[in-house]
Amino acid sequence: MATAVAIKKRSRVPGVMITQTVEQLPPGKSTPDFTRKPIAVTVQEGKKTFFKAMVSGEPAPTVTWGRNKGEIDDPEKYKTRYDERAREHILEIININPDQADTYKCFATNEYGKAVCTTTLNVIAGDVVVTRKKQLPPQKEGEIDPKLWELLISAPKKDYEKICLEFGVTDFRWMLKRLNQMKKERADEQAKQLENVKQIEVKPNGKAEFGFDMQLWDPNSAVNLYKDGVMVPYADDENSKHSLRKKGTNYIFSIKDPQPEDAGFYQVDVEEANVLTTDFRVEFVDKIKDAKAVESEDAVFQCVLSTPLNRITWSREDSSLEHGDKYEITVSEDKLTHTLRVKDCEIADKGAYYAIAGIASSRASLMVEDRGVQFVSGLSDTNANIGERVEMSCKLSSETSEGHWYKNGKLLTNEDGVTIIKDGAFHRLIVDCCKKDDAAVYRFEAEGRKSEATLSIQDPPKMDPDALGNFTKPVIIKAGENAEWKLPFSGQAPMTIQWYKNDDELLPALNVKIETSDSESQLRLIKCQRKDSGEVKIKIKNEFGTTEAISKLIVLDKPTPPQGPVDIMESAVTSVEFKWKPPKDNGGCPIANYIIERQQVGRNKWTSLGEIPGNSPSFKDSDVDPGRRYCYRIRAKTAEGISDYLQTEDIPAGYPGPPAVPKVVSAFKDCINLAWSPPCDTGGTKIVGYNLEKNKKGTNYWSLVNQKGPITVKDVFEGAAYEFRVSAVNLSGAGDPSIPCDTVIARDPMKPPGKVTDLKLTSSNYMTFSLAWTKPKEVQGVEDEAQGYYVEIRPIESLEWTRCNTTPITLTSYTVLGLKAMATYWVRVIATNYGGDGEPQSFDNYIIAMPPPVKPRFKDRNMKTFVVVKSGNTVRLNINFEASPMPEIFWLKDGIPVPKHVTITNSDKGSQLLIPTSERTDTGIYTITVKNMVGQESFNVEIRVTDDPKPPGPVELEQNIPGTVTLSWTPSPDEKRDDRLHYMVSKRDSFKRTWRTVADNLFNNKFTVVNILPGRQYHFRVFAKNDMGLSPHSESPIKHRIFDSPPSFIVPLKRRTAPQGYECYMSCAIKGDPAPRVTWYWNNISLNTNTNYHITNVCGVCSLLILRVGPKDNGEYKVAIQNKLGTAESSMMLNVREIKPSPSLV
Repeated sequence: MATAVAIKKRSRVPGVMITQTVEQLPPGKSTPDFTRKPIAVTVQEGKKTFFKAMVSGEPAPTVTWGRNKGEIDDPEKYKTRYDERAREHILEIININPDQADTYKCFATNEYGKAVCTTTLNVIAGDVVVTRKKQLPPQKEGEIDPKLWELLISAPKKDYEKICLEFGVTDFRWMLKRLNQMKKERADEQAKQLENVKQIEVKPNGKAEFGFDMQLWDPNSAVNLYKDGVMVPYADDENSKHSLRKKGTNYIFSIKDPQPEDAGFYQVDVEEANVLTTDFRVEFVDKIKDAKAVESEDAVFQCVLSTPLNRITWSREDSSLEHGDKYEITVSEDKLTHTLRVKDCEIADKGAYYAIAGIASSRASLMVEDRGVQFVSGLSDTNANIGERVEMSCKLSSETSEGHWYKNGKLLTNEDGVTIIKDGAFHRLIVDCCKKDDAAVYRFEAEGRKSEATLSIQDPPKMDPDALGNFTKPVIIKAGENAEWKLPFSGQAPMTIQWYKNDDELLPALNVKIETSDSESQLRLIKCQRKDSGEVKIKIKNEFGTTEAISKLIVLDKPTPPQGPVDIMESAVTSVEFKWKPPKDNGGCPIANYIIERQQVGRNKWTSLGEIPGNSPSFKDSDVDPGRRYCYRIRAKTAEGISDYLQTEDIPAGYPGPPAVPKVVSAFKDCINLAWSPPCDTGGTKIVGYNLEKNKKGTNYWSLVNQKGPITVKDVFEGAAYEFRVSAVNLSGAGDPSIPCDTVIARDPMKPPGKVTDLKLTSSNYMTFSLAWTKPKEVQGVEDEAQGYYVEIRPIESLEWTRCNTTPITLTSYTVLGLKAMATYWVRVIATNYGGDGEPQSFDNYIIAMPPPVKPRFKDRNMKTFVVVKSGNTVRLNINFEASPMPEIFWLKDGIPVPKHVTITNSDKGSQLLIPTSERTDTGIYTITVKNMVGQESFNVEIRVTDDPKPPGPVELEQNIPGTVTLSWTPSPDEKRDDRLHYMVSKRDSFKRTWRTVADNLFNNKFTVVNILPGRQYHFRVFAKNDMGLSPHSESPIKHRIFDSPPSFIVPLKRRTAPQGYECYMSCAIKGDPAPRVTWYWNNISLNTNTNYHITNVCGVCSLLILRVGPKDNGEYKVAIQNKLGTAESSMMLNVREIKPSPSLV
């Protein structure tokens, strides 16, 4: 038995759950899914509604419905059906009651899985009226006050009982029945008051609207909107899906962003009376048509709707289609034409496609034709070195296709020194050992398809392996000798040879000799020194590549001296031991021995102590006399020679070490008591005494005080400062003195001072604050004079005090530095003297590290409000301000936060906006807002990023009116990107021959130049201008006014009908140079000398006036114009209409 599975899958439609019941779907099969799920509805009790769903899947799923609370098998309440045209599954709920408000489920099932989604039905319950049952006779209508009904119609239902009792009505059932009848009658009358009804239509703003004018008799009447019988909730907010705008008696309902599902039958009810019905239908004016495409090409489906929609649903048999990499869905500006483009068609894309708009749909098929054999991957150009193996390959779309290889147009076979291989769809050509002759253009052909590539044979530099092996061996020489390297090579000429030593290129010099031929290069270094040791490299390069070879140079020399300083390991009565560091450079040879010499201090003779092994840089001299000092010389010895010596400092034998630092036991104005500890190193003999020395502060003279201890020093002056040091004495003599003790003053002890007074804060900022105080008072015998002060701070979150000054200050003011901005501190001041520290004095409250509050204010009153920057340059705006506390700083571009590539740098005194590389899209109005707890301030600056304008297109000239020339030109390419771009026109004629601006600030592409004189040549230039300056000019062809032109009509005569007895005026416009002679004719009879006609010719406008036209004036009128270049004619017919007398005048 197969194991049941339940694999959860995601649907493209939110809220849909899919469960796959098989592990693997067969090819061409799919689980059920919803392409459109039912939407939640809210409906009035007693109405009906619909739930509609569209599903997909292969095989086609079975759709069932259910609800959370109860069944839907009652045919009188629920009906299900399938609309084949719209491909919708529909659940119809009839005569809705409040019990049917619930969550409904729609299930789509086939043999491979199940899909489920939910929706909600909300029911607006009818008002429930509670009545009291009274066995009273019904009231007659004539006995009821008419005011009762007026009050009840406009009152809420909760007040019915109170109003009826006031008028003595107790039969509420009869009252409600009569009231409902009156409301219905009034509503029916209300429906007759509609005016200016406008049926539903889609407006240019993208909203579907319908409206009417209506005067409500009862302002409290409910106005309800229904779609297909289902109540639709609406709001008075234009941002809502359905909204109502009311202006006086005008009601306008609108549907925002209409979608296909919004199509349907709409009605408006006032209470229970229907006042308006309208239909919002979407139909296909032009349906999608079958399409055919070749594989890898695009296919296009297009349809035209009767009603504008922002989008429609495009789908295939098994799924809906979304805009993305495969499908491109576009909509025209009028929202009527919808287009689906299937990109890069494949065979799998063939089939049926659907366009769905509301309940209307259109179907068409796509046929995809196979392109035949194609190159999946063609040949590519290849480079190969001489002697290497090279392979050229391509892949066809078919594994059965055969092909042929060609070299420079000649057919190749395996006998031509190549190997041809076919491996399914892959075709390969192999050359095992490339030669120069193999360089050619290779082509592969298969069933009319071709692919070719070039094989280039290269000859990069090469080195002989045996010579390269010898070259890489280190070259070892002694200092002062010559070093030589030689290396043969081969390859395509020309070649570049470079020599390097320690990565520095070597050039010919006195000590560097380089010799190079076509096949060999030699390097010789003259009289090498130890510093010349290192890596030697040769680099050979030609157009095909580079090769390198590395060798090593070792120059041997004597070592450098051993390194100091010398560390004394032991200094005893009978021996001295010390050590040193080996030489920094051993000269290329290991240290064999160290040579030691000794000199007793005070003598000139050096005595050799012999040699010691070089692996241990230390020496112990056991032949010393107690109390003597010695000096030693150390030399390093190698196979290449002996180094210079390292000489030690004087080393004593058996002297004691320094004692501990002396301590002041007590101090008075006439004596100071000291004590110290003996030295740890006695020098190998007994300590026989001490030398105590004193130094008066400010001098460098140490005087001996006494040799015993502890000791009292009486040879002091009151108020003077002294330092003391002590040295131990043994049988060899006095050792080194100790470190001096701290300075001590000869004076009597003091009492600590009291608290400082008048402690106050004088100034503060984010990093510092300044304090001031008054010196504490002296109290004889209790508190002595303060000789200094300490300032201590403690952050409010800490328990430890930190002393700001390590030594006492004598001033009564102090500035605390290094504070954290806006941090809170406790502060106190302590007075001190030689007797100790007094009691601290602190503030009652904590102090905040900040300056006094200041409202943000911009410092520079002349800040630029408009900045022009060339595209690609850096934009840098520095805005200086003052504010306290530190403000928040916001930058906006056109009312929204600045883009990420804009860098903002803020400080407590200013802000900087930086655009490293500006683009035109950075143009806009930038706003900086500086805000703190005191207030805020804003500043706007317009940044315009532009570039040097590109020139306009060619200039064309046209001359329609004598004395003028009209220039027109193609707009500059920058016109669409720069709204400040305009044009300037300049002119030059053959008489003045200087350029003169004739127009500027032109924002169109045409200009008429006047005062054009006959017989002159004119040049015109058009420049594009913007904030960066002028573009290169576009120049016109030379315009030479042609003086002579044949006569012609600009405006010909037109047919006229004139009433009898009135004036008749006819005219035409002519041109010609020289001015043509004008002759008027009536039925081919000249009128120029006829005084009954008034003939004029003003500036080319020819007119003829008949003062009182009659039947005799009927006929053809003609104008003939003539000059030396030709003639022209224009004619018209004049009909004189007889005026019939009015019947009242007969």
